[in-house]
Amino acid sequence: MAPDGAVRWDTTMGDILILGGTAWFGRTLAERALTAGHRVTCLARGSRQAPPDGCRFVPSDRDQPDAYADVTDTQWDLVVEIAWQPGMVQRALDALAARARGWVMISSCSVYADHDRPGADETAALLPAASGEHVDLEEYGGAKVACEQLTAAATDGRAVLARAGLIGGDGDLSDRTGYWPGRFALAGSGPVLVPADGSGSVQIIDVRDLADFVLLVGLAGRSGPVNVVGQRTSLADTLRLASEAAVTAGYPAAQQIPAEGSFLQDRRVNPWAGPRSLPLWLPDQGYAGFGAHSDRLSLDWGLTRRPLADTLSGALQYEIRQGLDRPRRAGLTREEELDLIGQLAATGAGAGT
Repeated sequence: MAPDGAVRWDTTMGDILILGGTAWFGRTLAERALTAGHRVTCLARGSRQAPPDGCRFVPSDRDQPDAYADVTDTQWDLVVEIAWQPGMVQRALDALAARARGWVMISSCSVYADHDRPGADETAALLPAASGEHVDLEEYGGAKVACEQLTAAATDGRAVLARAGLIGGDGDLSDRTGYWPGRFALAGSGPVLVPADGSGSVQIIDVRDLADFVLLVGLAGRSGPVNVVGQRTSLADTLRLASEAAVTAGYPAAQQIPAEGSFLQDRRVNPWAGPRSLPLWLPDQGYAGFGAHSDRLSLDWGLTRRPLADTLSGALQYEIRQGLDRPRRAGLTREEELDLIGQLAATGAGAGT
């Protein structure tokens, strides 16, 4: 055992199994592992896209009894689980836990019961674990708690429970981190509606940094829960960096139009995510700690983070490829935004900054 308590293995060329690998994070993880020289197998349906070239791809429906038949003949240096349905996670553990030296479950900071205290660490209280093999998305946090418990039990506590914060960068399927640089680019020299109060904090972990950390700790024999979050940054600074990313990409500087929270809430503009929202905006003080989790343990374990500006620039490139004015999973349409800006001007309360 190394002086810092981690179990060290010779993993210059490790055998890594990713339970996924065709969607955003899993594909990025596979790419980073291949670049680092590992042998990578991806087990997934592959319904979205194929994994990167160089991977061994095992197409499989993980709800079927024989889902893991083609991967139980290998002693894996690392297995990475991405799923959030407890039944699916348990079946993978039943088939593979005894055949893996390292195991990382991608969990979430959504497992915490309260989000009102900035700086909370991994010892904070968790939500009750969801019951049942399959749960609804509304129980996502509780489902991840259940997955954590199942994983810890099946691996005798050997697994890393990587509680990821908001993941951002090129390929963000949630449309949250790309909304702001994409909107500043779409607006050109025109107006962009922003929250007047930018004091809330945001922690965006670049998808590449999360992938590198998973490989690092999974192959080093770490274990236990760890928050994997970006550097704490105010919403105002995040918007500034998003605007600068658009300008750097060659778009004119947009005009920011601040709106008070009461104006936005009266007009049913949602916080954080989803349709008709201002992504990353969290006006409820009960969420003061949502973008302010402790990152001390992950930094002690070797997490390295690229500048937020790089993450937002990557997110903008994805926005450009997808289409700046496309239908979105999160944010306002441009028509909704301009209508709100018009209403704000009519009240005499808006001013460009």
